[in-house]
Amino acid sequence: MIFQRALRTELVSTAGAVFTTLFTITITNMLIRILGQAAGGKIASADVVALIGFAALNYLPQILILTGFISVLMVVARSYQDSEMVVWFASGLSLTRWIRPVLTFGLPLVLLTGVLSFVLTPWAAQQSAEFRERFQKREDIARVSPGKFQESASADRVFFVEGVSGDATKVQNVFVNSTANGRTSVVVAKQGSIETNARGDKVLVMESGRRYDGVPNQSDFEMMEFEKYSVIVSRQSDGAVSEKSASALPTAALLGNFTRVNAGELLWRAALPVMALLLMLLAIPLGFVNPRGGRSANLLIALLMFIAYSNISSVFQVAVVQGKMPFWLAVWPLHVFAALIVGFLFVWRLKMNSRWHPGVWLALWWRALTGQRGGAR
Repeated sequence: MIFQRALRTELVSTAGAVFTTLFTITITNMLIRILGQAAGGKIASADVVALIGFAALNYLPQILILTGFISVLMVVARSYQDSEMVVWFASGLSLTRWIRPVLTFGLPLVLLTGVLSFVLTPWAAQQSAEFRERFQKREDIARVSPGKFQESASADRVFFVEGVSGDATKVQNVFVNSTANGRTSVVVAKQGSIETNARGDKVLVMESGRRYDGVPNQSDFEMMEFEKYSVIVSRQSDGAVSEKSASALPTAALLGNFTRVNAGELLWRAALPVMALLLMLLAIPLGFVNPRGGRSANLLIALLMFIAYSNISSVFQVAVVQGKMPFWLAVWPLHVFAALIVGFLFVWRLKMNSRWHPGVWLALWWRALTGQRGGAR
């Protein structure tokens, strides 16, 4: 049908413009944030481009949802604005005839959102975590590089080693100056080794050395000798997303270990493609505008509905994670409610031209009250 082909073409062109705008804004914000982290020494400058790509994949499902929703809304609103819908209804066609071309346009977006949500986004989160952890490990080794003083990340400890042995894990002539609770401690040792404990912390194990606590010539000054003494060089990064985080786990791993945290993550992933489908259908009746008015109100309402839908989905996810709601109960009420709103708005718009619609009776009542007659000016 010529109408459906023209409508799909307009939807695709509008979606391209909307996606470009949203993606550019998102990339710009991520670029500023990640460059700030690189300048602060939290990530490697060589990994900036890769981390931006991983972050873009993480936000892409929400961008696609907004793209489909706003594109359908703008096309429907333009049809009302240009009085094309008047001709459409005068030809005896219903608003429901828009569903098929909108679904033809939107189903690829829904499928792509599902693939991103269930497959690519967890992979991107895992890769981002690996990049950040790799940088943290490189920094840990640098903190005990021979021949230079190196301050710890918390700025309360200074390391110095004179040399390393052949396997690069043994160090010689170690000096450590640390401050804790206002008390200074100095540790010197002939040799030591770099190890990793069970938590993943980098530990410097020193042998045959001495420790000096406090200030000389004061009553609380202490000096002791030791055979072995361990100092944590760097703790495992808690800020970076680890592979054990639910957002970085593959969907199969979430299903295999169905804990409350994993169930909440699975609930969020399943909600995204359903949200994309329902919002595009919602945009058809929501796109109604007065030809004499503007379209800005519809866009504001659309954005508010998207934010509300997304935030309520997050509330259900948190409820599942905290054990306040079972997974089987949280997975369907919000989407059923959204589907009911879509159905109600379709019925409302279909009845707009009916003589039984309340708006028609209000208009007749107003004319009778003001003494106006049909066709009079």
